[in-house]
Amino acid sequence: MAHHRNGLAARRRTVGLTQEALAEHMGVDRSTVTRWESGRTTPQPWLRPRLARLLRVNADGLNDLLTVHSSGEPQGQDALDYAMLHPSRVDLPAVATLRARFGECAERYDRFPSAGLIAEAAGHLNRIAHLAADATRGRVQRELHALRADACTLMGQLVWDASQRRDHTTAKSYYEQSADLARYLRDTTLEAHALLRTCYVALYGARDTRAGLALAESAAEKAAPTSPALSGLALLHVAEAHAMLRSSADCERALSRAERQLARADGSDAAADLVSPTQFGRIAGSCYLSLGDHQRAQTLLTGTAEKLRDRRKSRAIVLGNLTLARIRQREVEAAVVSLAEAITELEATRGGGGMNVVFGAARELLPWRQEPFVVEVHDRLLALMTVA
Repeated sequence: MAHHRNGLAARRRTVGLTQEALAEHMGVDRSTVTRWESGRTTPQPWLRPRLARLLRVNADGLNDLLTVHSSGEPQGQDALDYAMLHPSRVDLPAVATLRARFGECAERYDRFPSAGLIAEAAGHLNRIAHLAADATRGRVQRELHALRADACTLMGQLVWDASQRRDHTTAKSYYEQSADLARYLRDTTLEAHALLRTCYVALYGARDTRAGLALAESAAEKAAPTSPALSGLALLHVAEAHAMLRSSADCERALSRAERQLARADGSDAAADLVSPTQFGRIAGSCYLSLGDHQRAQTLLTGTAEKLRDRRKSRAIVLGNLTLARIRQREVEAAVVSLAEAITELEATRGGGGMNVVFGAARELLPWRQEPFVVEVHDRLLALMTVA
């Protein structure tokens, strides 16, 4: 059944909540949320104040989101098609449909090759920009600008990942567009996210650790008043930058600050969807790897890899780092096992970050290149390079 409350579903996504998360915070079943969004039922009056707080709207805004449109009004794809033909008449149902289509694309980022998603994401961005240019209504225009900022950020991610983290210039240009839109909207959470993505380019692409550190600190500070989740995520990368600079004390302090901020995050946080329960272990493991505490890194990364089955690009990076931790403890056979798992993930996703870490790990296996089990995994890497 098509959703008649597209605005409600879109608002839920905007604040970073899945149907399951919203249901958990509301104390209801997911099927109840599904019925609310499809227009089949309406939240009981005593549930509405909490729902409004979670969606970060006032009572009037919630009433608007809960309005079920009559069948005579264009809805869903029909509303979007009409808006593309008449951009000045774009309305919230059309924006909600556009956000839903964009969200479906973004959700595939961590499971599919980025090169195959670029054209689709660019199409979404072009449609959003086309509608934003002609939108005349305040709330509709604001939602379109916010969606455009998110689309620019995704395009930067896709381009950088597809280029094996080499095309820094194009990625940063998209992040700058996102930051500019965020400043126009006075949305510090959106701006902090764009800054953090730019930090990734500095840390993992350009290898400019001090520039990456400054960007991560700026993102953490900017997000702190509005998004503990994003501030905590940025602080994790502050910690990683300190680890790269071999500053153990600064790294530990940043990890502690990150843990405190992440503990404050809840489902009403606009950036909640950027942080997963595995985030701390993933980044802390990388920190200890850089600091030379390989046993501690291995413990964290092993547990994290087990929990990341549904996020294949991220899992490839974790497995690559786990391989490095094992190699540096001379656990070569175990290292080859985790490297083979990482290659399996990369065969499906071609993730740029995973590629870089995995090939770095393979170079550290060269002293054992005559071992049959190492030869086999090197052959798989050669095949991966040929396809890539």
